[in-house]
Amino acid sequence: MQTRILKLVLLLVPVIFCNTLLHSQYGRTDSARHPYKVNYWVSGGIAVVGGLTNYIGIPPIINKQEISAAELSSLNRNVINGFDRWALNQDPSKADMYDKDATIVLATSVTLPAVLAFDKYIGKDWSKMLVMYLETISVVSNIYTYSFLGPSFQNRFRPITYYADAPMSERVDGNSRNSFYSGHVASTAAATFFMAKVYADYHPELGGKKYLLYAAAAIPPVLLGYFRVKGLRHFPSDAMVGLGVGAFVGIMIPEIHRIKFKNKNLSLGLVSTGESVGLGLQWHPRSGS
Repeated sequence: MQTRILKLVLLLVPVIFCNTLLHSQYGRTDSARHPYKVNYWVSGGIAVVGGLTNYIGIPPIINKQEISAAELSSLNRNVINGFDRWALNQDPSKADMYDKDATIVLATSVTLPAVLAFDKYIGKDWSKMLVMYLETISVVSNIYTYSFLGPSFQNRFRPITYYADAPMSERVDGNSRNSFYSGHVASTAAATFFMAKVYADYHPELGGKKYLLYAAAAIPPVLLGYFRVKGLRHFPSDAMVGLGVGAFVGIMIPEIHRIKFKNKNLSLGLVSTGESVGLGLQWHPRSGS
Protein backbone atom coordinates (compact mmCIF):
# COMPACT_ATOMS: atom_id res chain seq x y z
CA MET A 1 0.00 0.00 0.00
CA GLN A 2 2.75 2.42 0.98
CA THR A 3 4.71 1.69 -2.20
CA ARG A 4 1.63 2.45 -4.30
CA ILE A 5 1.12 5.77 -2.55
CA LEU A 6 4.79 6.63 -3.07
CA LYS A 7 4.57 5.89 -6.79
CA LEU A 8 1.41 7.97 -7.14
CA VAL A 9 2.97 10.95 -5.38
CA LEU A 10 6.14 10.74 -7.47
CA LEU A 11 4.06 10.62 -10.64
CA LEU A 12 2.07 13.67 -9.53
CA VAL A 13 4.95 16.12 -9.95
CA PRO A 14 5.85 15.38 -13.61
CA VAL A 15 2.12 15.18 -14.42
CA ILE A 16 1.59 18.70 -13.05
CA PHE A 17 4.58 20.00 -15.00
CA CYS A 18 3.58 18.24 -18.23
CA ASN A 19 -0.02 19.41 -17.92
CA THR A 20 1.14 22.98 -17.43
CA LEU A 21 3.58 22.55 -20.32
CA LEU A 22 0.85 21.44 -22.73
CA HIS A 23 -1.51 24.25 -21.77
CA SER A 24 1.10 27.00 -21.76
CA GLN A 25 2.30 26.42 -25.32
CA TYR A 26 -0.70 28.25 -26.70
CA GLY A 27 -0.42 32.00 -26.98
CA ARG A 28 3.30 31.77 -26.34
CA THR A 29 5.34 34.76 -27.51
CA ASP A 30 8.99 34.74 -28.51
CA SER A 31 10.00 37.65 -26.29
CA ALA A 32 11.27 35.48 -23.43
CA ARG A 33 12.44 32.49 -25.47
CA HIS A 34 16.02 32.73 -24.18
CA PRO A 35 15.98 34.26 -20.68
CA TYR A 36 19.39 32.98 -19.56
CA LYS A 37 22.96 33.84 -20.36
CA VAL A 38 25.39 31.03 -19.58
CA ASN A 39 29.17 31.19 -19.76
CA TYR A 40 30.05 27.54 -20.29
CA TRP A 41 33.61 27.99 -19.03
CA VAL A 42 32.54 29.68 -15.79
CA SER A 43 29.47 27.57 -15.01
CA GLY A 44 31.12 24.39 -16.24
CA GLY A 45 34.19 25.22 -14.18
CA ILE A 46 32.08 25.72 -11.07
CA ALA A 47 30.37 22.38 -11.69
CA VAL A 48 33.66 20.51 -12.21
CA VAL A 49 35.60 22.18 -9.38
CA GLY A 50 32.58 21.86 -7.11
CA GLY A 51 32.34 18.16 -7.87
CA LEU A 52 36.00 17.74 -7.01
CA THR A 53 35.83 19.70 -3.75
CA ASN A 54 32.72 17.82 -2.71
CA TYR A 55 34.43 14.51 -3.51
CA ILE A 56 37.30 15.55 -1.26
CA GLY A 57 35.10 16.91 1.51
CA ILE A 58 32.60 14.08 1.95
CA PRO A 59 34.92 11.30 3.29
CA PRO A 60 35.93 13.22 6.45
CA ILE A 61 32.25 13.80 7.17
CA ILE A 62 31.02 10.23 6.79
CA ASN A 63 34.11 8.84 8.53
CA LYS A 64 33.87 10.83 11.73
CA GLN A 65 35.03 9.26 14.98
CA GLU A 66 32.75 6.52 16.26
CA ILE A 67 30.27 7.47 18.95
CA SER A 68 31.48 6.15 22.30
CA ALA A 69 29.43 4.20 24.81
CA ALA A 70 29.73 7.13 27.20
CA GLU A 71 28.25 9.48 24.60
CA LEU A 72 25.35 7.11 23.96
CA SER A 73 24.60 6.76 27.65
CA SER A 74 24.60 10.54 28.06
CA LEU A 75 21.92 11.10 25.43
CA ASN A 76 18.80 12.67 26.90
CA ARG A 77 15.55 12.60 24.97
CA ASN A 78 14.10 15.29 27.20
CA VAL A 79 16.42 17.99 25.86
CA ILE A 80 15.06 17.52 22.34
CA ASN A 81 12.54 20.23 21.50
CA GLY A 82 8.89 19.28 21.12
CA PHE A 83 8.87 19.80 17.35
CA ASP A 84 11.75 17.36 16.79
CA ARG A 85 10.70 14.83 19.40
CA TRP A 86 8.43 13.18 16.85
CA ALA A 87 11.57 11.56 15.39
CA LEU A 88 12.10 9.77 18.72
CA ASN A 89 8.69 8.08 18.65
CA GLN A 90 9.17 5.85 15.61
CA ASP A 91 9.46 2.13 15.02
CA PRO A 92 13.16 1.32 14.43
CA SER A 93 12.23 -2.02 12.84
CA LYS A 94 10.78 -0.10 9.88
CA ALA A 95 13.73 2.25 9.44
CA ASP A 96 15.25 0.26 6.57
CA MET A 97 11.96 0.27 4.68
CA TYR A 98 11.70 4.05 4.88
CA ASP A 99 15.35 4.37 3.91
CA LYS A 100 14.61 2.50 0.68
CA ASP A 101 11.63 4.76 0.00
CA ALA A 102 13.85 7.79 0.56
CA THR A 103 16.36 6.46 -1.96
CA ILE A 104 13.61 6.12 -4.57
CA VAL A 105 12.44 9.69 -4.00
CA LEU A 106 15.97 11.07 -4.20
CA ALA A 107 16.87 9.18 -7.37
CA THR A 108 13.61 10.18 -9.05
CA SER A 109 13.81 13.83 -8.03
CA VAL A 110 17.33 14.56 -9.23
CA THR A 111 16.40 13.26 -12.69
CA LEU A 112 13.11 15.18 -12.91
CA PRO A 113 14.64 18.26 -14.60
CA ALA A 114 15.14 16.07 -17.69
CA VAL A 115 11.40 16.59 -18.29
CA LEU A 116 12.26 20.17 -19.29
CA ALA A 117 13.84 18.88 -22.49
CA PHE A 118 10.35 18.13 -23.82
CA ASP A 119 9.40 21.78 -23.72
CA LYS A 120 9.43 23.38 -27.19
CA TYR A 121 11.55 26.33 -26.11
CA ILE A 122 13.63 24.99 -23.25
CA GLY A 123 14.65 22.03 -25.37
CA LYS A 124 16.44 24.38 -27.75
CA ASP A 125 18.55 25.65 -24.84
CA TRP A 126 19.10 22.23 -23.33
CA SER A 127 22.90 22.57 -23.15
CA LYS A 128 22.46 25.73 -21.07
CA MET A 129 19.99 23.98 -18.80
CA LEU A 130 22.32 21.01 -18.30
CA VAL A 131 25.29 23.20 -17.35
CA MET A 132 23.14 25.34 -15.03
CA TYR A 133 21.71 22.23 -13.40
CA LEU A 134 25.14 20.72 -12.81
CA GLU A 135 26.23 24.07 -11.39
CA THR A 136 23.19 24.07 -9.08
CA ILE A 137 23.88 20.57 -7.77
CA SER A 138 27.55 21.45 -7.30
CA VAL A 139 26.73 24.57 -5.29
CA VAL A 140 24.11 22.94 -3.06
CA SER A 141 26.44 19.99 -2.40
CA ASN A 142 29.32 22.23 -1.38
CA ILE A 143 27.13 24.31 0.90
CA TYR A 144 26.30 21.08 2.69
CA THR A 145 29.91 19.94 2.80
CA TYR A 146 31.68 23.16 3.75
CA SER A 147 29.24 25.69 5.23
CA PHE A 148 28.91 26.24 8.98
CA LEU A 149 25.36 24.85 8.73
CA GLY A 150 26.58 21.47 7.53
CA PRO A 151 28.13 18.44 9.23
CA SER A 152 31.68 19.71 8.81
CA PHE A 153 30.87 22.07 11.68
CA GLN A 154 27.77 20.47 13.23
CA ASN A 155 27.75 17.20 15.16
CA ARG A 156 24.12 16.58 15.90
CA PHE A 157 23.39 12.92 16.62
CA ARG A 158 20.91 11.24 14.32
CA PRO A 159 17.64 10.02 15.91
CA ILE A 160 18.74 6.38 15.55
CA THR A 161 21.38 6.92 18.25
CA TYR A 162 18.58 7.44 20.80
CA TYR A 163 17.02 4.01 20.18
CA ALA A 164 18.44 1.33 22.46
CA ASP A 165 16.84 -1.41 20.34
CA ALA A 166 18.37 -0.16 17.08
CA PRO A 167 21.45 -1.96 15.67
CA MET A 168 24.48 -0.93 17.72
CA SER A 169 26.62 -0.72 14.56
CA GLU A 170 24.40 2.10 13.27
CA ARG A 171 24.16 3.86 16.61
CA VAL A 172 27.91 4.15 17.06
CA ASP A 173 28.73 4.83 13.40
CA GLY A 174 30.58 8.14 12.99
CA ASN A 175 28.12 9.07 10.23
CA SER A 176 25.43 9.15 12.91
CA ARG A 177 26.92 12.48 14.03
CA ASN A 178 25.60 14.06 10.83
CA SER A 179 21.93 14.69 11.48
CA PHE A 180 22.04 18.42 10.77
CA TYR A 181 21.12 19.24 8.15
CA SER A 182 19.61 16.88 5.56
CA GLY A 183 21.76 16.93 2.43
CA HIS A 184 19.38 14.51 0.72
CA VAL A 185 16.47 16.89 1.14
CA ALA A 186 18.60 19.85 0.05
CA SER A 187 19.66 18.10 -3.17
CA THR A 188 16.09 17.07 -3.93
CA ALA A 189 14.75 20.57 -3.31
CA ALA A 190 17.51 22.10 -5.45
CA ALA A 191 16.50 19.83 -8.34
CA THR A 192 12.75 20.34 -8.16
CA PHE A 193 12.83 24.09 -7.47
CA PHE A 194 15.37 24.51 -10.27
CA MET A 195 12.89 22.80 -12.54
CA ALA A 196 10.04 25.06 -11.42
CA LYS A 197 12.12 28.23 -11.70
CA VAL A 198 13.41 27.46 -15.20
CA TYR A 199 10.00 26.52 -16.51
CA ALA A 200 8.40 29.64 -15.03
CA ASP A 201 11.10 31.87 -16.53
CA TYR A 202 10.54 30.42 -19.99
CA HIS A 203 6.78 30.79 -19.62
CA PRO A 204 5.98 34.22 -18.15
CA GLU A 205 2.46 33.89 -19.55
CA LEU A 206 1.76 31.55 -16.63
CA GLY A 207 1.44 34.56 -14.35
CA GLY A 208 0.22 33.57 -10.90
CA LYS A 209 -0.13 29.95 -12.01
CA LYS A 210 3.64 29.56 -11.66
CA TYR A 211 3.13 29.20 -7.92
CA LEU A 212 1.41 25.89 -8.61
CA LEU A 213 4.73 24.73 -10.04
CA TYR A 214 6.56 25.79 -6.89
CA ALA A 215 3.94 23.99 -4.80
CA ALA A 216 4.53 20.87 -6.89
CA ALA A 217 8.30 21.33 -6.52
CA ALA A 218 7.92 21.16 -2.74
CA ILE A 219 6.28 17.73 -2.82
CA PRO A 220 9.37 15.53 -3.39
CA PRO A 221 11.61 17.20 -0.74
CA VAL A 222 8.79 17.20 1.80
CA LEU A 223 8.11 13.53 1.07
CA LEU A 224 11.80 12.73 1.29
CA GLY A 225 12.11 14.61 4.56
CA TYR A 226 9.21 12.56 5.95
CA PHE A 227 10.90 9.30 4.95
CA ARG A 228 14.26 10.43 6.38
CA VAL A 229 12.60 11.17 9.70
CA LYS A 230 10.73 7.86 9.69
CA GLY A 231 14.01 6.17 8.78
CA LEU A 232 15.60 7.68 11.93
CA ARG A 233 18.18 9.60 9.87
CA HIS A 234 17.01 13.12 10.65
CA PHE A 235 14.90 15.27 12.91
CA PRO A 236 12.12 17.33 11.29
CA SER A 237 14.12 20.55 11.68
CA ASP A 238 17.04 18.95 9.79
CA ALA A 239 14.73 18.27 6.87
CA MET A 240 13.22 21.76 6.99
CA VAL A 241 16.62 23.44 6.83
CA GLY A 242 17.61 21.16 3.95
CA LEU A 243 14.43 22.13 2.11
CA GLY A 244 15.17 25.83 2.62
CA VAL A 245 18.79 25.60 1.48
CA GLY A 246 17.94 23.50 -1.57
CA ALA A 247 15.01 25.67 -2.65
CA PHE A 248 17.12 28.82 -2.31
CA VAL A 249 19.95 27.43 -4.46
CA GLY A 250 17.58 25.90 -7.01
CA ILE A 251 15.93 29.28 -7.55
CA MET A 252 18.93 31.59 -7.20
CA ILE A 253 21.33 29.90 -9.66
CA PRO A 254 18.95 30.35 -12.60
CA GLU A 255 18.10 33.85 -11.36
CA ILE A 256 21.77 34.83 -11.37
CA HIS A 257 21.94 33.76 -15.01
CA ARG A 258 18.98 36.02 -15.79
CA ILE A 259 20.68 39.16 -14.45
CA LYS A 260 21.61 41.58 -17.18
CA PHE A 261 24.79 43.46 -16.26
CA LYS A 262 24.42 46.71 -18.18
CA ASN A 263 27.69 48.07 -16.82
CA LYS A 264 30.28 46.64 -19.18
CA ASN A 265 32.98 47.37 -16.60
CA LEU A 266 31.57 44.61 -14.42
CA SER A 267 32.53 40.99 -14.93
CA LEU A 268 31.50 37.80 -13.17
CA GLY A 269 33.94 34.95 -13.24
CA LEU A 270 35.67 32.04 -11.55
CA VAL A 271 38.39 33.22 -9.16
CA SER A 272 41.23 31.13 -7.72
CA THR A 273 43.51 32.30 -4.91
CA GLY A 274 45.63 29.15 -4.82
CA GLU A 275 43.86 28.08 -1.64
CA SER A 276 40.25 28.32 -2.69
CA VAL A 277 38.02 28.70 -5.72
CA GLY A 278 34.86 30.76 -5.98
CA LEU A 279 32.79 33.31 -7.86
CA GLY A 280 34.20 36.81 -8.19
CA LEU A 281 32.59 40.11 -9.25
CA GLN A 282 35.19 42.52 -10.61
CA TRP A 283 35.08 46.15 -11.75
CA HIS A 284 37.40 47.24 -14.52
CA PRO A 285 37.77 51.06 -14.62
CA ARG A 286 37.84 52.60 -18.04
CA SER A 287 41.14 53.97 -19.21
CA GLY A 288 41.48 57.70 -18.69
CA SER A 289 38.70 57.87 -16.07
